[in-house]
Amino acid sequence: MSSDNEKPTSTTSNTFEVSPLDERDQEECDGIALPSHVAGSGTLDRLVDTARGYAKASTAQNTNKAYAADWKHFARWCRLKGTDPLPPSPEMIGLYLTDLAAPANDAPALTVSTIDRRLCGLAWNYAQRGFTLDRKNRHIATVLAGIKRKHARPPVQKEAILPEDILAMVATLPFDLRGLRDRAILLLGYAGGLRRSEIVSLDVGKDDTPDSGGWIEILEDGVILTLNAKTGWREVEIGCGSSEQTCPVHALEQWLHFAKIDFGPVFVRTSRDGKKALESRLSDKHVARLIKTTVLKSGIRSDLPEKDRLALFSGHSLRAGLASSAEVDERYVQKQLGHASAEMTRRYQRRRDRFRVNLTKAAGM
Repeated sequence: MSSDNEKPTSTTSNTFEVSPLDERDQEECDGIALPSHVAGSGTLDRLVDTARGYAKASTAQNTNKAYAADWKHFARWCRLKGTDPLPPSPEMIGLYLTDLAAPANDAPALTVSTIDRRLCGLAWNYAQRGFTLDRKNRHIATVLAGIKRKHARPPVQKEAILPEDILAMVATLPFDLRGLRDRAILLLGYAGGLRRSEIVSLDVGKDDTPDSGGWIEILEDGVILTLNAKTGWREVEIGCGSSEQTCPVHALEQWLHFAKIDFGPVFVRTSRDGKKALESRLSDKHVARLIKTTVLKSGIRSDLPEKDRLALFSGHSLRAGLASSAEVDERYVQKQLGHASAEMTRRYQRRRDRFRVNLTKAAGM
């Protein structure tokens, strides 16, 4: 990667321009305030601020950003239509969903999954403001059901990165400080079946930073990651590889050693010349860019145009690669990926034998 400098991108549609929430809107969204009959004090104000912090921590940071963008987009839409977003109007929300699915002026339509996510964001935002949005109301439910029936498509799965692919991708990286870091990211993310947010949220030790999503413990036979995942705290064991070139534990140790990191975020930015590790944590967008860049450089799926190759691979390709390549009992893969069900794990297995259990023959046919 040529530079670690990043510019934040908006998660909203290009259809509307949105402005950030002012302080009053933010306080309303936080949903934490003193009762009107209670006099304020330094102690109570501190508790209010702390409670707001807990409220923000109730959902993941990326989820908070997406929900905030959903509300700004909806509020902007309401203003353009001459109405107000408060209190919730099922009729107007039904029309809003319709406009997302079948927009005018040749604007791109949103996918069904995105529309469903927008509706979740609106419900969450209304709850923070003291309102209840009834998603089963007929003005909402019937419109959404019709959108799903008419526009729903099977999910497009990202391509799995297989063992030979990850080795080719790692081989494209230099052996400077930045290359050591990116090599550790790819190998650790692949062997752990990690989400990109889980990779960059790791700290060296427990409670090193307020925004930590977990920490590492390097042992003789491997490394243990303790992650604060969507389903709660879980441990991921990553064993040593068969050689130093492919070992995620060795790559992690090399990066920490030469970057002189013994506290705080594991994966941080580097200086422009790539010779010094900085203090700021990497964004999860770096992982996505790293995967796409190394896929192109390594020649994976070179039979396809560059645009199609970039669209095939993402951060989920690491998780799908582990699930598709690990020749072990399915339950071990399920545990490593942190899935609540085996069915979810099977969605990540791109080349499993779907007919290993043949119920036709088992039924005597």
